[in-house]
Amino acid sequence: MTSALITLCVALTGYFATYLNGLRLSQRERSLERLNRQLAELYGPLLALVEANHGAYRMFSRLHPRDDGRNLFQHHPDRPGDQPPTDEELAEWRTWTEAIILPNQRAMRQILTTKADLLVEPEMPGLLMELYVFSAIDEIELPRWVTGTRTRLPQEYPAGAATRYVRARFDELKRKQTRLLGSRG
Repeated sequence: MTSALITLCVALTGYFATYLNGLRLSQRERSLERLNRQLAELYGPLLALVEANHGAYRMFSRLHPRDDGRNLFQHHPDRPGDQPPTDEELAEWRTWTEAIILPNQRAMRQILTTKADLLVEPEMPGLLMELYVFSAIDEIELPRWVTGTRTRLPQEYPAGAATRYVRARFDELKRKQTRLLGSRG
């Protein structure tokens, strides 16, 4: 009787250990699957688009330097001697916006509206909302530039902050992914 009881205890212990290990592995697989989706569908594409727009702006600034040394969007009418953008500068920027910036911004908005469930945060971060709104305003203003009825000059885009935010989330998720992949053995 004692040996049967010991055998039963060992069998039950083995069963529960196997069950708990399977549960742990299943949870790890689900975590890895979500991380992979976050990287592939949200943070990876968003990072590429934000960096592409930031790079396009830097290239525009190098190819079209201003005499006063400031960027095109740092004009403040209250400052004496401040040079507003010329019509030629705005026309060139409109060309870059139509060809590069707006298509990337549209893709960013699409990602944010269709993949928000993959955000690390429980709510949409303010910076991403700012990016969304900023790019939507550009959509509204661009046709007005073409007809000469623009209501505002381009505003400075939060490119640096957006790039830092998305890069930090991407890097954090990559580290977690590496840990999970390493622990799969």
